[in-house]
Amino acid sequence: MKNLLLGLISIVLVACGQGPEGNSTEPGYHARAPEGAREYVFAIHPLHNPARLFEIYGPVIDYLDRNIPGTTFRLEASRNYEEFDRKLYGREPDFALPNPYQTLNSLKHGYRVIAKMGDDHLFTGVILTRRDSGIREVADLKGKKVSYPARTALAATMMPQYFLQTHGLDVNRDIENLYVGSQESSIMNVYLGNVAAAATWPLPWKEFQKEQPDKARELQVKWETEPLINNGVVARDDVPDELARQVAQLLDTLHTTAEGKAMLERMQLSRFELADDSRYLVIESFLRTFSETVRPLDEMTK
Repeated sequence: MKNLLLGLISIVLVACGQGPEGNSTEPGYHARAPEGAREYVFAIHPLHNPARLFEIYGPVIDYLDRNIPGTTFRLEASRNYEEFDRKLYGREPDFALPNPYQTLNSLKHGYRVIAKMGDDHLFTGVILTRRDSGIREVADLKGKKVSYPARTALAATMMPQYFLQTHGLDVNRDIENLYVGSQESSIMNVYLGNVAAAATWPLPWKEFQKEQPDKARELQVKWETEPLINNGVVARDDVPDELARQVAQLLDTLHTTAEGKAMLERMQLSRFELADDSRYLVIESFLRTFSETVRPLDEMTK
């Protein structure tokens, strides 16, 4: 991905649902690999819609390209959580940035944690309502609809559902849960009045406030969950150890350069950190509690 222009052309092609030869393909950000270079796929879970994902993470992938000779990286987005899960658990990407739940599951499919996003205190779930909704307490949601991006979203679905369950609602009986496919869709559902409340997490909510301030002013964060560990960076077990180390080191030092700080600012993140599998044991504990108190997680057995 040495040529940004070619990468942007690729985005336009996939946005139209076609690859270079007119075949259907998943969203990807890449350019022609230099002769003799090995290409590695770096998949990001649906933090944003694909176009926004390329805008934010494309420069990071280009940075890895420029600083690791003899390799090139292709950023791959997914249309929804289900598609990302299929690819990750099918061992398709060489590297990935999954949410913590997906990170833990990826360990069963031959991935290893090499780094993580910092700022764990920001990894929370938020529940939005319209300011004119009249909803004041959790109990006021009884008999109403709540939107979420996907069943496997941790901060934006599981953590809010756990919050509601432990604050007096039976999530499976008292409300109707709608899984609407993306963070942006979840937010728009409550803005449009299709649901009484919408679950998401701080990153897409801040982006919504910045990009659609008039709509955002009609919404409010009604509740926020306790934080958990942030998203992981994983490498497949057949990726050379030295390459995985280089990727982790470059991410870990992004915050030490002006270029890296600019990339991190677009992510609304202060830094990446080195990490290993053991850091995600806390997620195993949360998922066990969630499965016992809210709903079973069949995905844990994949």
